[in-house]
Amino acid sequence: MVSTRSNVNGNETHDNLVVDAQSLVLSRGGRPVLEVEALAVRAGITSFVGPNGSGKSTLLHAIAGLIKPASGSIRVFGADPGGVRRRVAYVLQAQHAPAHLPVTVREVVALGRAADRGAFRRLRPADHLVVNEAIDRVGLGPLASRHLADLSGGERQRAFVAQGLAQCSELLLLDEPTAGLDLTSAEQIRHVLDDERSAGRAVIVATHDLGDAARSDYVALLAGRLVASGRPDAVLVRANLRAAYGGRLLDLDGDLVLVDDDASHHGPH
Repeated sequence: MVSTRSNVNGNETHDNLVVDAQSLVLSRGGRPVLEVEALAVRAGITSFVGPNGSGKSTLLHAIAGLIKPASGSIRVFGADPGGVRRRVAYVLQAQHAPAHLPVTVREVVALGRAADRGAFRRLRPADHLVVNEAIDRVGLGPLASRHLADLSGGERQRAFVAQGLAQCSELLLLDEPTAGLDLTSAEQIRHVLDDERSAGRAVIVATHDLGDAARSDYVALLAGRLVASGRPDAVLVRANLRAAYGGRLLDLDGDLVLVDDDASHHGPH
């Protein structure tokens, strides 16, 4: 949930913040890639959307405590991100993991319990229940004993989402979780995210898909800077999209069409 809600004195309130970024600059290889004047995230589904190179994944990395700000600050649950990593689950795209790894779906998901149990401790009966529930939630129950190499790309992605769920974290981060997936897998993942929202947890999704962003509770539109944030219907408008996407946004007979580096999406108009 992205918010810049003010109190009666005109100051932004900070109750129940999950992520709070102020005057934030994030760099890669010594080069600034994202500047955010102010961003707040609360419970619900928040989408980070923008073109390739806009800073979406970099911002997820900062929230996960994997990179530090070049300047400014970012707080997660009121603390430095590195100190609260056990409260955050980060799900990368399945293609970042070798598909030929000799591990089963159940073994992949069980790794999600390592954050709680430690890498070398045996799982308790309660841990096995958590793993089984996570597998069932992504619809992979019948495939739990299959190796990753025997799964489709969408099934592998669902396995990694289940691994994130098995961490039982308060904040779930996902990097392009439905990109290039079959319809069944994409809808299964969207259903899981809706369940997380209903349970009162926070989910942040980096996505190219303006349709997915429009279905979120809140949106942060990025283009090397924070162009706009708030409710989808207020953020995903012509002026903001043109500012973020520039020449990659075409106006065809009154309908905005996004021509991005990875895919083309129809945007709000």
